[in-house]
Amino acid sequence: MAKRALVTLAILALGLPGLFIGGWAYFVVIAFFLLTATHEYAQMFRAAGFQPPRIFLLAGVFLLMLTRHAFPSLAAPTLAFLILMSMAWHVWQYETGRSAAATDFTVSAAGLLYLGWMGSYLLDLRSLPDGAWWTFLAMPAVWLGDVGAYAIGAAYGKHKMAPRLSPKKSWEGFWAGVFTAALSGGFLAYCYSTWGPLHIAPWQGMLLGLVLGLLAPLGDLGESMFKRQSGMKDSGTAIPGHGGAFDRIDSWLWGAPLGYFFILWFIL
Repeated sequence: MAKRALVTLAILALGLPGLFIGGWAYFVVIAFFLLTATHEYAQMFRAAGFQPPRIFLLAGVFLLMLTRHAFPSLAAPTLAFLILMSMAWHVWQYETGRSAAATDFTVSAAGLLYLGWMGSYLLDLRSLPDGAWWTFLAMPAVWLGDVGAYAIGAAYGKHKMAPRLSPKKSWEGFWAGVFTAALSGGFLAYCYSTWGPLHIAPWQGMLLGLVLGLLAPLGDLGESMFKRQSGMKDSGTAIPGHGGAFDRIDSWLWGAPLGYFFILWFIL
């Protein structure tokens, strides 16, 4: 636990300057996590017997991040091009003897969509007006919700939430995480609206935290599904005490788009 806490502090020390500087500094931070997670994604599915093209996935996720960050009008055409190129690759793979190429294609397309397209909402969230503040409102609600779920679940968890996917998760921990996320959202909204530049009522922050607390854990369960099918305990070893980068950002992949659209539609 001590090692995990030290690594978390190190990640914050490296990541927070990028968040508040923004621009390419933030892009590099997010690129590290998403590209490392993409490498782990390909590794997991290869362990499960599939053959997603690792280099193509890495290049595709990077291109999706780059266009969403610097050339937004090219983002959708880039995604369409990558899906079509993925299909072309796997058609060739089938023709040269790979009988499961059709399933491989679905794995490749899912990787581009989930890690490249959905992951790029981490950049879109930061690109909102006062985006550093909005990002540091939504994402800490996810992180603190995880902490509350872990602490209460470990101490008082009795009723299994998803015994096949994640045997240690309990309903007690889940609802503690929801409460913590809502409380965190309300508290941070109060602080940022009182002493910072945001115009958000505490009840709006609580509602944002509630949505994130209820739905972001599905990202963790989804990644557990990938790991169970591949027979892996962790997605990788990139982050000591946390496993892989995918293990670290699984709930971010839900928190960022949920936070982005909630803020865009209901607050701004």
